[in-house]
This record gives sequence, structure tokens and C-alpha cells, in this order.
Amino acid sequence: MNVSSESRSPAVQTLRWTGDRLELIDQRALPSRFQYLNCSNAAEVAKAVRDMVVRGAPAIGCAAAFGIALEALNCAALPRSEFDSRLAEAFEVLAGSRPTAVNLFWALSRMKRMSAAVAARSTAEAAQALVGEAQRIYGEDIEINRAIGHAGAALVPDGACIMTHCNAGALATAGHGTALGVIRSARDEGKQVTVIANETRPFLQGARLTAWELVQERIPVTLITDSMAGHMMQRGMVDLVIVGADRIAANGDVANKIGTYPVAVLAARHRIPFYVAAPLSTIDLAVPEGSAIPIEERGADEVTGYGGIRWAPVGVEVANPAFDVTPAELVTAIITERGVTPAPDSAKMRALFES
Repeated sequence: MNVSSESRSPAVQTLRWTGDRLELIDQRALPSRFQYLNCSNAAEVAKAVRDMVVRGAPAIGCAAAFGIALEALNCAALPRSEFDSRLAEAFEVLAGSRPTAVNLFWALSRMKRMSAAVAARSTAEAAQALVGEAQRIYGEDIEINRAIGHAGAALVPDGACIMTHCNAGALATAGHGTALGVIRSARDEGKQVTVIANETRPFLQGARLTAWELVQERIPVTLITDSMAGHMMQRGMVDLVIVGADRIAANGDVANKIGTYPVAVLAARHRIPFYVAAPLSTIDLAVPEGSAIPIEERGADEVTGYGGIRWAPVGVEVANPAFDVTPAELVTAIITERGVTPAPDSAKMRALFES
């Protein structure tokens, strides 16, 4: 896939490659502060992923690829045995950073294939080949997002109010976004659209990140708490729902940020289309259905308070699953770079990889 000059310069550069380090927008600081965090090796990239400096399945995949590239550059002058050993450690530490987003493992697999392909070359040449592969993964992701946006825009009526959950925008990808990419593309085609952004407890990705992106784009957005979604639908204020995904099972079940499943149930109750926008790399044909998707459990402090303020009593038990699974039967269509797949099922998911 060729990378256009437009795709190399997205409006929001979630990741920036400088040649010897990876710069990541620190999404924990938004919207109050806009700042980049520097990573110079695989361990630092893995920590940035674990700590939610960078989040969103496609962005995590891109960051992991650059983490391998950084480690390769750092080891380029070492003997081949040490180079290979350090790379193996880098793959392991990055693979352990977050379990649910399959794009992480997809990107690492692609980097492993490149590493194997250049195993006979010098370590310096191998390092440059891995840098080049990471850059291709990054550039391709932007083009894929634009293709998703173009395909999904056809589903958006002029004047529509779109509900979204969590953040599936430029901040969750290399640029443009998946769910927000559809909204951006619809706007760019001249459609008048408005957005309802669910705040997305407990990490507030909707309130902090989606709302911030849409304000930057001057796309009208209304922020609500997650528990208000049903009320808005009941009042006829929502025309369609578009969300992203962290992993899609072989049968079309969708793992996305916690709180997505009840939004899908409410959309079905009110006969509102529920769309999922994600690249093919998010579809995991090795996982037969949603119950087999590993669900990350995050720390209790994300639920008991926020920003250094605690509101829950000390000693209370906390559950904090980061994702939930929406059954395929609740998904109106999945939007990928290969177009719109209505009523997803196992046969249709496989067919996406055969065409």
C-alpha cells in the first residue's frame, strides 16, 4: 500500500517518529495539557501502553511496532546472538503490555516476520528494515482509517445525530480515526452532523478525548454521562451509533470499551442502527466467539476516584473490567477498509479475508 503525503501528516499526530525515539501524545493529560512523552526503547513503549499514555487498538499496534524498531536500533552494533536475544525480550515485554487489543499482537507478528526475513543480513541492516516496517504499519493505518471513513460516511444521513462511546478517533489510531473517522468523512462530504459523546467511565475517554477531538474539528458535540444514553434514545435524539473495537471475534462478536454492550442493547430496543468501525487487523479469526476474548482487568484506583481525588470508601471491593463484548446479533454492520459488512457472522468475517 502506498502512503500518500496526506496520510503522512495527520491533523493529530498521536505518534511521532523522530528517527531515534518515539514521541507519544500523553493522553492522560488531555484535555488540560497537550504534551508528548518520549520513548527510547521497547520497555518504555510497553510502559506507555500499560499506563494509557497511548490507547486505542490501532495506535497500540503502531506503538508496539515502533517499540521493536527502537530496540533494534539500540542493538544494531551488537553481535547477532545478542541482537536476537534483546529483540526476543522486546517482543515479550510488548506482548505483555495489554491483553485485549489484538492489533498489538498483529503488529508484533508482522515485525517478527520482517525480523525473520532479514535474519541473514547484518544487525545494522536488520534494524533499518524493522524501522521501515514500523513506518509502513503507521502509514498504512492512516490510509486504512480514511478508507473506513469513506465507506462508513455513506451510512450517515445528512443532519444525523451520532452517538459514540469511548474514543475511536485520531488519538486511538495513527490518524483520522475509525468511528470518528466515519464522522469526519461524513462532515468532509458536506453532511451536517452532530455527535453525542458518552463520557466513558471510568477513564473518561469520551469526556476527555472524543470531546476534545471534536471541539478541535469544530464538529458539534454534546457530552453526556453513560447512564443518560437510554434517555437520549428514548427521546428520539439519536439517529445512529458508531463505535470502534479492540477485538472482533470470528463470528462478529465485538470487544470494545466497557459500556459498549449496554449501548448496543439500548440501540436495539429503540431500533437505532449500531455500527462498528475497525480495520481488518482488529478481526481475530483465531477466536471463535466473544466469550473467548481475554478481558483486561485494570486497577481499582480508576473506579474509586479520579485525578487524585477519592470518592469511594476505603475497603470497598472493586471490579474494573476494561472491555465488554457485544454479540454480533446486536451489530447492524461492521465497517472496515473493505467496505460495509451488514449483519456480521462467521461466514462474512472469513469472506473479508478472501476477497
